[in-house]
Amino acid sequence: MSLLFSFGFGIQSYWIWLGLMIVLAIIEGLTMGLTTIWFAIAALIMVFISFLPIPFAFQVMIFLGISAILLFFTRPLAIKKFKTGKVKTNVDSLVGKNALVTKTITEFDRGEIKINGQIWSAKTEDGEALTEGTKCEIVCIEGVQAIVKIYNEK
Repeated sequence: MSLLFSFGFGIQSYWIWLGLMIVLAIIEGLTMGLTTIWFAIAALIMVFISFLPIPFAFQVMIFLGISAILLFFTRPLAIKKFKTGKVKTNVDSLVGKNALVTKTITEFDRGEIKINGQIWSAKTEDGEALTEGTKCEIVCIEGVQAIVKIYNEK
């Protein structure tokens, strides 16, 4: 009796896992989402497990279990390591910094602030008016506009 289980068409199960691994690796290469790579790794492991006398239905369950473990336990670590997702820019370093209002900001009109020698279009986060010469704090950056609030000394 052979240790390899074949399907009705003479296809050994390890060929299915190898093919699935290749397809999943290609998908990961095209998307770079760090999702299908874990299924591709699980399929690679299944290539070796398929040499054991295990029915294909159980192999599928083992594959799904390995995939789930890899996906839920290693993906967050990989994302943190590779820092995928939000792209940090120098603009992010402005959040929390103090700036000077150079053109009055009102509820209905955007004004301007000056930080690091640069002038930014600005509005307040709560619609509060800030007059020229007021010190403010940058809350966030939306596009090319700074969202500010009045500076509170701590």
